[in-house]
Amino acid sequence: MGVVVQNDKNYPERFLIRRPRIRGGLTVLAVAALAAGCAQPGTRVRPVPGPPHPQAPPVAAPGSYADRLRTAYAQRVAVARRWSLERVPLIPPQPPRTKPRATARAGFEVRHQRDWNLPPVFTTVPTKDKVVFLTIDDGAEKDPEFLRMMRDLKIPYTAFLTDDLIRGDYGYFRRMQGQGVTLNNHTLHHPYLPGLSYDQQKSEICGMQDIMEERFGKRPRMFRPPYGNYNQDTLRAAKSCGIEYAPIWNEEVFVDHWEFREGDQRLRPGDIVLTHFRGRRQWNGTMADDMRRFLDRVTADGYAVARLEDYL
Repeated sequence: MGVVVQNDKNYPERFLIRRPRIRGGLTVLAVAALAAGCAQPGTRVRPVPGPPHPQAPPVAAPGSYADRLRTAYAQRVAVARRWSLERVPLIPPQPPRTKPRATARAGFEVRHQRDWNLPPVFTTVPTKDKVVFLTIDDGAEKDPEFLRMMRDLKIPYTAFLTDDLIRGDYGYFRRMQGQGVTLNNHTLHHPYLPGLSYDQQKSEICGMQDIMEERFGKRPRMFRPPYGNYNQDTLRAAKSCGIEYAPIWNEEVFVDHWEFREGDQRLRPGDIVLTHFRGRRQWNGTMADDMRRFLDRVTADGYAVARLEDYL
C-alpha cells in the first residue's frame, strides 16, 4: 500500500494550495504568477523563496502574451482551489507524433502470444514523458459531481465499462463521452474469463462491442479483462471482436490508499493507474475524494495526467 505524498521536496512549498485549520475553504497558493498580478481581489499573497512552479507563466513575458498566460494560470489555480486540491495539476506535453509500440509485459504473455499476434497486455506505455494514464472501470457509480470535477480540471481519463453496471443509465456515460472520454470494453457481465470456454468469452467481449456500438456509436479498440484475469482464449476472442489492446494497470488508487504492482511503490513514466466508479456505498468517500487523492499524489511526484489513446 502506498502513502499519499503531502509535501514532496521536489515540489516547492509555496506551490501547495494551503488548507486552513478551520474546515471549509483554502488559503492562497503563492506562485510567481499570482505575485505578478494574477491574484484575485482580496487575496493575500505571501512570496516564499524557491524555484518557480514548473508551468508558471514567465513574469517578464511580452505584453498581451504575458497577460494571457497569467490569466490562464490564475484560472487553473482557482479551479484547483475550488476542488480542494493541494496542488495545481500539471499540463501534459503534446502527444508524440510517433506512437510508442505497446508490447506484452514480461511475465504477462500467454502461450503463443507472439505467434498469434494477439492484443498485448501491458501495465505501462513505453515513454520518457513524465505522464501517467488514468483508467476507470465498470460503471457502478454514476456521480455527477465527478463529471463536473473532471470537466473543470480538464483531466483526461479512459473508461472501461460493463453493461450489467451501466445499462440503468447509458445517458451518464454519453455525457462522459461528450466530454471527450473514450469508452471501452469491460465485458457484458464482468465474469472471471479464464473459467469460461472460448465461445463464452467471445460472447462476453463481442457482445459488449455490439452494445458499445449501439449505445455510443463506436466499437472500442481497447478491452480490459475483469480482475485483470485472462488466458489465451481471452486474447484470441478479443482479437476476433476487433480489439487491438488489452491494457491492465501498474497502480490502483482507492479513496483512502494506493496499491502498487512494483515493490518500490513509486510511479514511473507511462504507468497506467486504475480506479473504479465507486461511491459512499462501497468506499468511505466519493469519486471526487478518490480523484483528489490521485491528483495530489501524481502532481506531488511531478507527473501530468495524459490521455492513454494519444500514446497508442
